[in-house]
Amino acid sequence: MRFYKTLLIVFFVLSFMSCKKEDKSNEADFTIAFGSCNKQHLENKLWDDIVAQHPDLWIWGGDNVYADTDNMDTLRAQYNMLLNTKGYKQVLNNAEVMGTWDDHDYGLNDGGEHFTARNESQKEFLDFLGVPPDSDQRQHQGVYTSKIFKTKKGSVKVIVLDTRFFRSDLTDAEDSTKRYQPNTYGEGTILGDQQWHWLENELKTSSADFNIVVSSIQFLSDKHGFETWGNFPHEVDKLKALIVESKAKGVIILSGDRHISEFSKVDLEGLKYPLIDFTSSGLTHTYSDYTWEENPYRTGFVVFDKSFGVLEFHFKNKTVKMKMMGDNGEVFQELEQAY
Repeated sequence: MRFYKTLLIVFFVLSFMSCKKEDKSNEADFTIAFGSCNKQHLENKLWDDIVAQHPDLWIWGGDNVYADTDNMDTLRAQYNMLLNTKGYKQVLNNAEVMGTWDDHDYGLNDGGEHFTARNESQKEFLDFLGVPPDSDQRQHQGVYTSKIFKTKKGSVKVIVLDTRFFRSDLTDAEDSTKRYQPNTYGEGTILGDQQWHWLENELKTSSADFNIVVSSIQFLSDKHGFETWGNFPHEVDKLKALIVESKAKGVIILSGDRHISEFSKVDLEGLKYPLIDFTSSGLTHTYSDYTWEENPYRTGFVVFDKSFGVLEFHFKNKTVKMKMMGDNGEVFQELEQAY
């Protein structure tokens, strides 16, 4: 009888170990969490949920604080308020951090190249991120940068764009229901010549399994009349062509700004996979009055709850699971894409 009891115990132990092994096989090889639109004066209830996803990297998508100022003492105080937040400290202790800015932390609502304090603001932003004094990121104008994350199974390259420092003037909309309309084709720039040359090299020389491009404003959605790459249609065409020409693997665009979250997707001729623009916004406040707006590239539905984005990379089957997540671990929407 004791012999059979021993066999049963061994069986249950082996079964448990087998289940644990099977569960582990479903774990991501690399995880990114990202978000945008974080008012430092409001409570952010998502930090514990973000930490619970065990991200290897947290990416700020812009409007990381709301300062709207050319006074650097004021801006620095807002960053320090965020840095001293208990929840954000947990993120800093558990994940690497990268990011870009948008208009409210840049210093001027819908601001671009004519913001007079842009150089000073750049220093404060890089200080907030803890960028070392001798970093290449401090040697040029604009906060754009890149980094390759290598694992035993594969690699992810994160390319962070600056859509503020060099951005040309916008065109006010003639339609009273919108704020802006597209510039005349060929007029103006979002990235500026220097950043465009840098981006071209980053994509064409990349050997990473996945390439994540971070833009503070939406790339694909272009009908809503607010800030979007669509206000510079020639720049949209230029980036699409570059992605195809570069032959970079697994390019995904991450964006913020809009106070809503959504997936946008387009098939490009010459690209073996669909190009996805994953918008995640916002962390502390959202477009609560949202009813509907046109987006011909939308897949799925719009989320206007407070949320953050998660990307889980699986190198063996070359897939990425993308999730919009909220408080208490709620998953609002998922999209899995093979590359």
